[in-house]
Amino acid sequence: MRILLCPLSDGGYLYPVIAAGRELTRRGHRVSVLGRSTAAPVVAEAGLPFMTAEDYGGLRAFSAAWWGTTGQVQYLATVRAAREAGADLLVTSVLCNGALLAAEVLDIPVVVVGLSAHLWDYRSGGDGEPQLGRTRKSRTDEGLRLYAEVREQAGEAARACRWEGSPLLGDALLLRGDPALEHPGAELPERVRHVGPLVWEPAADLAEVGWVKDHLERSGKPVVYVHMGRFFGGRSLWPLLNAAFTGGRFQAVVEQGRSTDPQPAPDADLVVVRKPWMGPLIDLAGLVLTNGTSAPVLGALLRGRPLAVSPNGAEQPLLAGACLRAGVAAHIPNAPSEEPSAPLESVWDDEGLRTRARALGSRLAAMDSAARAADIVERTAHASTTPKEDHGYATSRP
Repeated sequence: MRILLCPLSDGGYLYPVIAAGRELTRRGHRVSVLGRSTAAPVVAEAGLPFMTAEDYGGLRAFSAAWWGTTGQVQYLATVRAAREAGADLLVTSVLCNGALLAAEVLDIPVVVVGLSAHLWDYRSGGDGEPQLGRTRKSRTDEGLRLYAEVREQAGEAARACRWEGSPLLGDALLLRGDPALEHPGAELPERVRHVGPLVWEPAADLAEVGWVKDHLERSGKPVVYVHMGRFFGGRSLWPLLNAAFTGGRFQAVVEQGRSTDPQPAPDADLVVVRKPWMGPLIDLAGLVLTNGTSAPVLGALLRGRPLAVSPNGAEQPLLAGACLRAGVAAHIPNAPSEEPSAPLESVWDDEGLRTRARALGSRLAAMDSAARAADIVERTAHASTTPKEDHGYATSRP
């Protein structure tokens, strides 16, 4: 089977799809990756063939920062690349409306890799779930609206959608978390399955890890790993970080992540980094502070680390709320208080949080997630009525 991976090229979306792609390659499938040119070195390290999106007209098409405005460009780039690769199936990310439409127009199946918790409406249940940030309904309605806009721009609005009222799920949507991260009593949509964390990241530079470790050992203070997400117009974590890590009990390694303007105070016990890997840095820490995005949440849990969450916008409140509900995280206000390190001390000393984080992390680690994802991809392909030998479809549509 010929499979085109076309996720968002940001690490938090790209790496899990690579994990599935490597397992599919091991099983003998022909797997290639479509992405922004900046992703080429990472994909090469993963040992997968790469197709540069810009070569297919896909400028910004696979950027998380532009996901809501580049659906048409992403659609065209995916169609062109899929035709060239003779793809039988697509694997993409949640939020990739253009890739979903490409699969619909090319009449091939598509598997969507989601986040650590379900983003859209539940099939049923979920009554009483706190609607942190935006409601599930408003998030789902926006997703459906954006997908409808891409279909209209592509001239497909008059044609019935093959997924009827739930196109955002594709033919299967894979969640990288655990049922404990969903609201009690909620029922997931029929095509949504838990597969586990789908862990893969580029190999760490041992010299760089050694430098960070040496720096931390000179201080000797307990270490917190901080992973910054986008602010979405909310508060920056930098005032809190500078207050909490100046003259206090802890020091921190701060992954800049998608924060473009680092502002460490001169006397703060902070090491600021920007790396395509996080695992070895979490290993140096006893606690993870994050805005609440999937990659640092799963990275912390897989290492049995409790979480301190301080969400801003987009999916952050929902994922942070899932961690709070599962009892593996505590909320940290993102504005400094009179005792700025006190909330971190409370989380650090909470043995209940640590015990639950280790238990959930052990369940996630035991899921063999790449194999589960590959099984679903193969079943989705086998269930499809799309001809697999004759790719005449690839030139029959505009």
